[in-house]
Amino acid sequence: MVSFDHREPGTDPEDWTSFLQTVSSVPVRLDGIARVVVVAPHPDDETLGAGGLIAAAADAGVSVHVLLVTRGEGSHPDSPSTSPERLRTIRLGEFRAALAVLAPAASAEVLDVPDGGLREHPDVLREALTERLRPVDGPVLVVAPWHGDGHRDHRIAGEVAAEVVAGAPGAELLEYPIWAWHWDDPTAAAAPWDRARSLALSSEVLDRKRAALDAYPSQTRPLSPAPGDEAIVDTRHAAHHLRSTEWFFTPPTSRSRESFDAHYERKPEGWDFEGSWYERRKRAVTLAALPRERYRSALELGCATGVLTASLTERTDAVLGTDIAAAPLERARLRAPAARFVQAELPSEWPDGRWDLVVLSEVGYYLSPTDLDATIDRVLGALDDDGVLVACHWRHPDDDAVTSGDAVDARIAERWPRPALVRHVEEDFVLSVFPGSDVVSVATAEGLTP
Repeated sequence: MVSFDHREPGTDPEDWTSFLQTVSSVPVRLDGIARVVVVAPHPDDETLGAGGLIAAAADAGVSVHVLLVTRGEGSHPDSPSTSPERLRTIRLGEFRAALAVLAPAASAEVLDVPDGGLREHPDVLREALTERLRPVDGPVLVVAPWHGDGHRDHRIAGEVAAEVVAGAPGAELLEYPIWAWHWDDPTAAAAPWDRARSLALSSEVLDRKRAALDAYPSQTRPLSPAPGDEAIVDTRHAAHHLRSTEWFFTPPTSRSRESFDAHYERKPEGWDFEGSWYERRKRAVTLAALPRERYRSALELGCATGVLTASLTERTDAVLGTDIAAAPLERARLRAPAARFVQAELPSEWPDGRWDLVVLSEVGYYLSPTDLDATIDRVLGALDDDGVLVACHWRHPDDDAVTSGDAVDARIAERWPRPALVRHVEEDFVLSVFPGSDVVSVATAEGLTP
């Protein structure tokens, strides 16, 4: 997770100016778009990240709707002059004034998630965005924060938007940076500029964007001279967003084979699966969650160096492990000689066979939303009726991940025909066991229930 302080001067806007002149991008086109839906975690995100797009879409006759997730009451946590309750009222009024400047006919919905609390309430945004995509007759452009932006609400908003758009035919997603302009380094950028899209703003549209930002005095000017009341978006910060071009990113693709190859070249044992107590404990929890004592045929997706695979061979007649990288499979074959291994990229290189146990551990968040859905479909198509999918995911940020463990768990649960048989959630990871059609509880299988 990126750590930054908005009170620091951050990256010089001129450094970005020089860098942006070198970026090759695809222009954003609004032709044929029936609706633009903008996800704004806080009041002013819609203006900073997509104010020009909102104005341009409105001018082109495109319907615009903004989902305001929170009222932004947490912007000044140390303010001696203004309470969070007062900021809720102030910032909502500023939001409505800014949107009226950008697109007077635009509609908006306030979801009232607590500021900083979207991780605990992702379903509120998920349901609202799904509803906004359902009745539209024609292509929809969804615009949401870049999930790597460095703010927790921005990350969750981007992840939820990616998940919803992946399951909505005719919808397209663009991601906008907000705080990345402040903390990122154009000489070694973390943002995905190879996936850049650009929207050139006319002078009239740029003037409206500037006027909309001026409608946020609680953010662009100090609340008072006292410490804790400093401007959040001062002149230097605003310069990042008041360019004649707005910048967006297209959604990420699944993590590449090359990146995993590079990881194992640096760390041949991967993530210290044997030495780490966290890994050993998590492995024990995973094995304890299996509802049957023994299985006929297991498929482990993303087996890495085969540490969990070796344990699975003790409870399964036949085990097949797959991994996208070749290097860890060499170690896996030595560690688990009773198992079989193949190099395969999910979901396209899918092994033949039927399975009564499929394990997806610490892999799902490296898949794009489209590839994750396809992988779920593959598992459903290859799982025996008495089989289970065991899915385990890290819950903390990972700079190499495409989405989060929580988002992956929620997506599998949403698409699985039956509720999870087991769901274990703790601060570090979430583990769910998804049953086939004939699976019953352990007590029922043992004849212990009436």
